[in-house]
This record gives sequence, structure tokens and C-alpha cells, in this order.
Amino acid sequence: MSNENLNAIEPQNVKVYTVPKMDTSHIVLSLEESSRSVAAIQRREKIGGIITTILTYVILLALALIVVFPFYWMIITSLKTNEEVIQSNQTLFPSIVMWSNYVFVFQEFKFGTFLGNTIVVAIFSTLGTLLTTVLAAYAFARLEFKGREAVFLIFLMTMMIPGEMMVISNYITVASFGWIGSGQTLLNAYLSMIVPFVVSVFYIYLLRQNFKQIPNELYLAAKVDGKSDWSFLWKVMVPLAAPTLISICILKFMGTWNSYVWPNLVTNSESYRLISNGLRGSSFTDPDTGRTNFGYQMAGTVLVTVPLFLLFVIFRKYIMRGVGRAGIKG
Repeated sequence: MSNENLNAIEPQNVKVYTVPKMDTSHIVLSLEESSRSVAAIQRREKIGGIITTILTYVILLALALIVVFPFYWMIITSLKTNEEVIQSNQTLFPSIVMWSNYVFVFQEFKFGTFLGNTIVVAIFSTLGTLLTTVLAAYAFARLEFKGREAVFLIFLMTMMIPGEMMVISNYITVASFGWIGSGQTLLNAYLSMIVPFVVSVFYIYLLRQNFKQIPNELYLAAKVDGKSDWSFLWKVMVPLAAPTLISICILKFMGTWNSYVWPNLVTNSESYRLISNGLRGSSFTDPDTGRTNFGYQMAGTVLVTVPLFLLFVIFRKYIMRGVGRAGIKG
């Protein structure tokens, strides 16, 4: 088409469209309102988080004071005179600090005898429990035998029986062995306090759960290398379950250290008993008045509690790790 033809096109045939102007004021207002709403929500969440944190720490502080206060009261009582302890108006700090109460514990109280008995019973009871727990847990976790799950279920059912109900049967058992009675020796007293408690279903369950987490491929590889079940247990399973075993040792040792009823029941002589029995013995009784000197008694209690406290503080991470790992797989 030539230029003349192009110029011949009449301009009135061309229609021009105009875009109407949009009102964006309401969009701007909506954005501003949204921003204010988001800022208000963020402020509320921040204030709520601060309030929640404060309430959490207040509750934790209150619970910590409730837990710590008995220990504080034990310590300040161990530094008071007996007259100040039994008076009606109690004080939160001793008016006269009696460090001599601790001197009395070492001079008059049979602290060495009771402590020695407790250490012997705790060590051998812990070792016996550790041995039976490892063997039983390995059998229930790895060995295939008929009725394994049924036997383990029966073991678990015994955990529902309160320990107090087993006192009579255990007493009859140790009496039939001749470990208690008028002719009781120190060895018999030790055996009567150790043997009935070398098996713990709870510790067996705890270690079994840990053993079941160990991959079966390790067992098959050990068999290919010619290892026996006994060798695999002590060279592979036990090292891998070390945190749980440490937890069992600590918990068993602490339980034996704090035992009171059974040692008091099966021992005839006060010199055969444990430290917890000695704290309730006649060593702290005033022969003239017949009253218990609570200052001396609390001083002895502090000395007995400190080793357990240090033991827990030092090995607390192993206890938490061992118990936590045992609960991962059922």
C-alpha cells in the first residue's frame, strides 16, 4: 500500500480508549490497618511470652524453695542447741552456731562402724544386682527360647506387687538359711541384707530396653567372626550399654544407702546395722532425760546425706542419659 493510500484513511474511524483512573486510597488504608493489626498481634504475643516466662520462673522458684527448704532446715538444725530446737518459737538461723555437734558425731556416734557396714552392703548388693541384671536382660533381649515373652510378662507383673508384701516371705527365706537369730554373725547379717535384693525386675526391664536398641547386625557379624554369646555380651553389649549400667549402679547404691526397714528387721546387734539405722538408734538419746538430741542427730544426717548428694551431682548426666535411652524402643 502506497503512502497516498495510507494518508487517505480517515482519522474519524480510529477510536481512542481511555483507562479510567482507579481509586487506590482504600487499598492504602487496608495496608495500613493490616500493618497496625500485625504490630498489635506481635505486641500481644511478646507481652504474653514475657508473662508466661515470668510465671514459669515464679512457679519453678516456688517449687525449688519447697524442695530445698527441708535440706536447709536440716543444716541449721544440725547447728543448734537441743534447747533451741525444741522451743516453740523456731528461728531460721541458729542463735548459737554449734559446730561441736559434728565433733560429737565422730567422737560418740559409731559413725565408722555404721558407715563401714553400709559401704560393704551397698557395694556387694550393687555388684550382685548388676550381674543378675546383665544376664537376665541379655536373655530377654537377644536369646530366642520358648516362652520368653510370657516369662518376661510375668516378671513385669511382679512390679505391681508392693515391696512391703515381700518382707514376710524374704524374712522366712533368710531365717531358713540360718542367717538370723541369736547366734547371728556379721557375715550372716551381711548375707541377709544383700541376697534378697540382688535381683531387680525394674533394672532388668531398663537394661533390656537398652539392649534391644543395639542393631542385630552386630550380633550376626560377631557370629561370623566366631564369637560366642558370652563374648558378644561382655565385649559388645555391655560397653554399648555403659550409660544405663552406670545409672543402675548409682540408683542401686543410693537405694541400699538409704534402706532402713529391712536392715533393722534382720539384724540383732546394733553394730551390724547400716547408717540409716544408726541415726535412729540410742546414740543420740540423752541418758539423763531420755530425750533425743536433735542437733546431734541432724549433724549425723548431714554427714550421711552429703555423699549421696555429691554422687548424684557428679553422675547426674549418666543417670538421665541411661534412663532416657532405655525408653526409646520397646
